Amino acid sequence: MDLGLDGKVALVLGASRGIGEAVAIELAGEGARVAIAARSLDRLAPVAAASGAVPFEHDNAKPDAAADLVTAVGERLGALDILLTNTGGPPASPHALEATAGQWYEAYETLVRSPLELIRAALPGMRERHFGRVVNIASSAVREPIEGLMLSNSHRAATLAAFKTLSREVAADGVTVNSVLPGRIATERIYGLAGGREEAQAQARAEVPAGRLGEPRELAAAVAFLCSARASYITGVALLVDGGLTRLV
Repeated sequence: MDLGLDGKVALVLGASRGIGEAVAIELAGEGARVAIAARSLDRLAPVAAASGAVPFEHDNAKPDAAADLVTAVGERLGALDILLTNTGGPPASPHALEATAGQWYEAYETLVRSPLELIRAALPGMRERHFGRVVNIASSAVREPIEGLMLSNSHRAATLAAFKTLSREVAADGVTVNSVLPGRIATERIYGLAGGREEAQAQARAEVPAGRLGEPRELAAAVAFLCSARASYITGVALLVDGGLTRLV
């Protein structure tokens, strides 16, 4: 299937590993011109080598720098057609009310403001050209909150609502705004929450209907389709990629 991504300019956040890395490689494989961003240029180097993507330094915890990043990508590769917002989750805690006011604010800046400021910078050009694809990597926790992840559960749900609201405003301009909800994908985040790689795999075999962890490339394939020309009538959705783990219809 031709996804119509050849020559499109894409920016992938959190691209130094895991899901972001897989999405960058997938989009590049479909012919997109890909910019990748993370806090460390050194950590982006292997991804750039594997995908041909152009690396940029950016910290999702500093949303006020979003406009500068979008401008820099535009100067180097051209105006953005595709934006993949992807941020790591706050630390887990066994007590729901344990987080400090500062931790709540930091989570808000990273998980809510950062994606929205990136969109604010990229959206005018997308609307003017009547083509744009915005996808956020959220979590299945927005459907079924995960124990111990109070900050992530709360803020990712807020971002999901913001994306749904925005999707209706820009749909007539040829811009789609969607979210992907990963379940247990084989990433360092999942390994850390489970207490290790083997523990995460064992839990998945016991609890996920598919009987295993998902692979980042499997999630990246779903993202690539949502970014495609063929997905022009899909907007405002929250797509679960979780091997059947979520029980909610």
